[in-house]
Formats: sequence, C-alpha cells, structure tokens
Amino acid sequence: MTIKVLKIFVALDLFVILFCFIFFDLSYIINTQVAFISSAFVTLGSYLGYKKNIASRVKNHINYDDNYDEVDKMDDPYDLYSPDIEQQEELSAQEIKQIIKENKPKGNNIKNFIGGFTGMASVYRVVGYLLLLIGFFYLNNNHLLNPIPYLLGFLIVPLGALTLNFIEKGKN
Repeated sequence: MTIKVLKIFVALDLFVILFCFIFFDLSYIINTQVAFISSAFVTLGSYLGYKKNIASRVKNHINYDDNYDEVDKMDDPYDLYSPDIEQQEELSAQEIKQIIKENKPKGNNIKNFIGGFTGMASVYRVVGYLLLLIGFFYLNNNHLLNPIPYLLGFLIVPLGALTLNFIEKGKN
C-alpha cells in the first residue's frame, strides 16, 4: 500500500474521531477505532496475501519461446490464422462442437480455487479476522458495543478506497 492510501485512511479516521469527540461520548470513539483497526488489518491482510500469490505465480511462469504471445494464444489457441499454416477446409458445425468438447479444460474451477486459496487464506488475513472477532467480543462482553459507531468504523476503509478512486480519476 502506498503512503497516499494510508494518508487518506488516517485523515478519514481523524475526522471520525473528531466527530465522535464533539458530538458523542468515549464509547463511540472506542467502537469506531476497534472496527477501523480490524477492517484495516483485514484489508491489509487481503492485499498482502494476494500480492504474495501473484508474485509467486509470476515467479513460477517460465517462457522459453520468444515468439510466445499470451493474447495470441488465447485468441487463436490452435494457430488457425497463422500466415505460415495453409488454411484447412471448412469444418461442419458438428465437427467444431466435437473439437471444442475434446479440448475443454477439465478441473479449471478447482485449479483456480486452489491457486487463489493462498491469497484468500493468508496468515495476514486470518490475523485480521481474529482481531475483528477479539475486538467485537471484547466490546460486547464489557457492554461497550454500540452497533452504529461500530459500523461507522467499518465504513472508513471503503470510504477511503472510494475517495482514493475519485482522486485518481480526477488526475486522469
């Protein structure tokens, strides 16, 4: 995460603290801060987990062919439109369906799930959710839990992301 993102989150958090300090009591500040810190850790954990997942996929991708182009491979997997290959006769609709059926990838959904599981279940993210549960139960057991400021604290992270999105769109 960049410093700009952190600045936006901290600025919104300070605004919420000031708002709660002026209009409400200390329990509102505690609820917003517990929720904000928990949601920030979950978001940071998700970011780090997926970043690590993508970095390992990029590291494990080996390309030995200099002429290999991912987009061309997806658009024309059988190299049917290559100028080096002479064009074949037209295939019937039934033959085309049979070729597609034979070459349909099997187990792709499971492969994608397993590939994304490391980012989904990263240690950072699990720690964020544990912090969320511990904070919630702490507030609830000590009779400090107030749902409205707790939800307001959760909204700081999405509002920060939305604010950053508007800032970035304004620059472009």
